[in-house]
Amino acid sequence: MKTDKIPRLPQIPVILLTGFLGSGKTTLLNRLLADGVKTAVIINEFGAEPVDQDLLQRQDTPLTVLSGGCLCCQVKGALAPTLKNLRMAWDAAPDKPFERVVIETSGVASPEPILDTLLRERWLAGRYRLQAVLTTLAIPAALDQLDRFPEAAAQVAWADRLLLTHADLADAGQQTALAGRLQQLAPATPSDLLRPDAATPSDLCSGNARSFRLLPANAKPTHEFRSLSLRLTQAPVWTQLEAALLALLAGHPELLRIKGVIYLAGRTEPVAIQAAGQRLYPPAALPPRHEGDLYGRLVFIVSSTTDALAADLATAFGSGADIRALR
Repeated sequence: MKTDKIPRLPQIPVILLTGFLGSGKTTLLNRLLADGVKTAVIINEFGAEPVDQDLLQRQDTPLTVLSGGCLCCQVKGALAPTLKNLRMAWDAAPDKPFERVVIETSGVASPEPILDTLLRERWLAGRYRLQAVLTTLAIPAALDQLDRFPEAAAQVAWADRLLLTHADLADAGQQTALAGRLQQLAPATPSDLLRPDAATPSDLCSGNARSFRLLPANAKPTHEFRSLSLRLTQAPVWTQLEAALLALLAGHPELLRIKGVIYLAGRTEPVAIQAAGQRLYPPAALPPRHEGDLYGRLVFIVSSTTDALAADLATAFGSGADIRALR
């Protein structure tokens, strides 16, 4: 007796974008969104106040933000329902709203549990195809991060492509040392140097991810990262804000990352604030907003407890700030 085979469902490619704090994941995401491929984006924010969606240059793409913890642990259970909802919307739409999905993890996330969800959850595995794991590394800070944080090493170990950033801030010795370390950690993984003034490699998202991945039986990572979210109800003067943030970076070696969107006194458009590895970058102007509460928001990510930092934030910003901790 002859039976008809069940047709195989079309699989939507998924790109997993990972990399440690301040290594340029959102910048790379903006580059990917500019390549003309219709993309659904899932952004994982470690802090309680999500800000990365405001840093996207394209605001017309399907976007889901999972905040308040890492996809590898605290909010891991939210990924599968999000992907299922996206797929059901895709199936129901005559004109498909996207051709791929890009997942940007938080900077302190390990990739294993995310891959576990994609590759082991049967419903998802039949409808999505892992296309690539792209890992960004900021050359000046990467060696120290690889030494101190197992999450950074895991991001390198699971990568299909390593993308080296911030070369303009690194010397030749740092570049050589990092190349040697990556040769030890991931000798078979290709790497590319990403420069702000150079085009993204044309084959970055072509092909498929490696077909064999040995996932741990029970991937349940634990880490000691914490975050504080600061909401500013008053627009600060940049020179005063700069001085306060530089003092916090100098006084708190456990402070790994500052990011946020702020309204400065005397300006109508918001600006992006970025700091990583004890370096505070100049504010970058963003398109004006025409909705929302127009409050400024900053997220501080630390490698230990937040008590001392919270006390200094309260002193620096006083009654004009609302501070929230995520443990």
